[in-house]
Amino acid sequence: MTIYTIGYEGVTMAEFIATLERAGVRRVIDVRALPLSRRPGFSKSSLAASLRESGIEYVHLKALGTPKRGRDAAKKGDVATLTAVYDGQLALPEAQAQAAQMLALADEMPSALLCYERDPCHCHRTLLLQTVGEERAVVDLFV
Repeated sequence: MTIYTIGYEGVTMAEFIATLERAGVRRVIDVRALPLSRRPGFSKSSLAASLRESGIEYVHLKALGTPKRGRDAAKKGDVATLTAVYDGQLALPEAQAQAAQMLALADEMPSALLCYERDPCHCHRTLLLQTVGEERAVVDLFV
């Protein structure tokens, strides 16, 4: 099975949705701890509504997000701290349960993990899939 990833940094909603549609993605799995955004349209409720209008499902899995300390480390480019913090997050029972849910959802239909960062190398979604992806193929979508 394939799992897609996508970041919305620097893109419009139209570009974002067009990229998902071109890839055949039918569900977005939001892995942000805080599904809020300064970018218009990318906060949870408005994002879910825009996706729904395009026939794309939306699911938020909060426990797969990065705690504040990890987000702060990511902003500074401190990958070692981000990794350590996120490893701790993934060890939590609620994160393990949501990781299993994420894999099951991705097995049902083409799904993309969503976070802010454009480059997956600077995002916890890559750490997530390296840890729990169970050898699924990963396709990073770039808008």
